[in-house]
Amino acid sequence: MRKVIFPGTFDPFHYGHLDIAKRASQMFDLVIIAVYDKPSKSLLFDPQTRMELVEEAVEGLEGIQVVGYSGLTVAFAKEVGAKAIVRGLRVFSDFEFEFRMALANRRLDEEIDTIALITDEENTFLSSSTVKEIASLGGDVSSMVPPHVNRALLKRFDELNLDE
Repeated sequence: MRKVIFPGTFDPFHYGHLDIAKRASQMFDLVIIAVYDKPSKSLLFDPQTRMELVEEAVEGLEGIQVVGYSGLTVAFAKEVGAKAIVRGLRVFSDFEFEFRMALANRRLDEEIDTIALITDEENTFLSSSTVKEIASLGGDVSSMVPPHVNRALLKRFDELNLDE
């Protein structure tokens, strides 16, 4: 079985992520969307909520599984029997970051490769940070995220605004 992981924080999961997951699932038998639980950046949603949002977004899609993980990505890939890590590229600065990360991961485990997929043109501007910023300022992100993620963002920012 050709198995890969698609790791990230997915805070929140957006249409760019969905595009990469769908396309990877056409190339591999199983794509494990690996939701990282403890990144060094601050998060809007807790790990369980992020996993649930991703699961709902990929519901009904064959060859895609959602799993949470912590620790080194290459160690998780090896643990689940994946031979590669799938990453999405939007702009040149993504390439530079992903290139360095791929080299570091290869140094840690030379059996795990990195496969970069260029995002669909309509998603080149999308990032979780951009979605969060727009949503936090009351902007409409409904064209950027699945409807259930949009609802979760609206609810979360309402909660945060109540706390102020």
